[in-house]
Amino acid sequence: MSELLKVDDLRVEYSSGTAINKAVNGVSFSLMAGENIGFVGETGAGKTTTALSIMGLLPNETGKVRSGTIIFQGRDLLTLREQEMRKVRGSQIGMIFQDPMTSLNPVIPVGNQVAEVLKYHAEDNSKEAINKRVDELLNMVGIPPKRKNEFSHQFSGGMRQRIVIAIAIACNPLLLIADEPTTALDVTIQAQVLEMMEELRKKINTSMIMITHDLGIVAQVCDKVAIMYSGEIVEFGSVEDIFEGEQHHPYTVGLFGSIPDLTSSAKRLTPIPGQMTDPSNLPEGCKFHLRCKHSGEECEKLSPASYEIGEGHTVKCHKFKQGGAL
Repeated sequence: MSELLKVDDLRVEYSSGTAINKAVNGVSFSLMAGENIGFVGETGAGKTTTALSIMGLLPNETGKVRSGTIIFQGRDLLTLREQEMRKVRGSQIGMIFQDPMTSLNPVIPVGNQVAEVLKYHAEDNSKEAINKRVDELLNMVGIPPKRKNEFSHQFSGGMRQRIVIAIAIACNPLLLIADEPTTALDVTIQAQVLEMMEELRKKINTSMIMITHDLGIVAQVCDKVAIMYSGEIVEFGSVEDIFEGEQHHPYTVGLFGSIPDLTSSAKRLTPIPGQMTDPSNLPEGCKFHLRCKHSGEECEKLSPASYEIGEGHTVKCHKFKQGGAL
């Protein structure tokens, strides 16, 4: 497989008055063609900011990329002008946003919103070709084409998400970014949407970045997993490494400990103590040391490197230095 996307040392800050929030702090990863990566972590870990940086959709006044590169098909997206980025966004990279109710325009028929992408990016943008493609896309996501002149409020949450997916895949993008696409859906609809996304991904042969809080979703649809904490990838590996491996970052252990286990007789879950660190006042050393039961003096003073504990499996923790383990 060829490398489709390579992000190296990405650092993003948000400025708010006198405060500077360091949202992404040195994120690096690569994505191969046809591969799926899941980004997992608590709210505020930097998952969505990483995705918005790739899309070039950070807020103009407050969000700034301070360093790093985002190489997509041999080009650094961070060096492109907005006019050039518009040719990439929507055609080569599509994004499914978290809340379909706010990402769809309430005063424009849903069919017109799907057609808008095609008007800008399709090779054949004649009215007949666009109408035909809109009908095809709605059929693909399970929406009757006869409903294309209706508005978003006339659809259920699951159907609105399907329309957002139709917009994202309209031009058969090489990369699809899904930002918590099932958060607002009930379990039954969530399963249907995930199954549909996987079928469509295989059909149009696209790679995917899945952002989610749900480790079950990651296990179902992803090839690799990036565990994020305070703007850093603290553990990265294959699905097998993360779900079946014996050695993990303490934060990953904490995430798994917070999941209900039907085979266990425990009366209570084991939450991670404390709260996510304040991005405007990050601690020295390891960002997780204030919540980690394995923390030592070195953790409080020095930021750890990423140590490889298996082929392609890395952990950012001092305890794994020189072959050590928890």
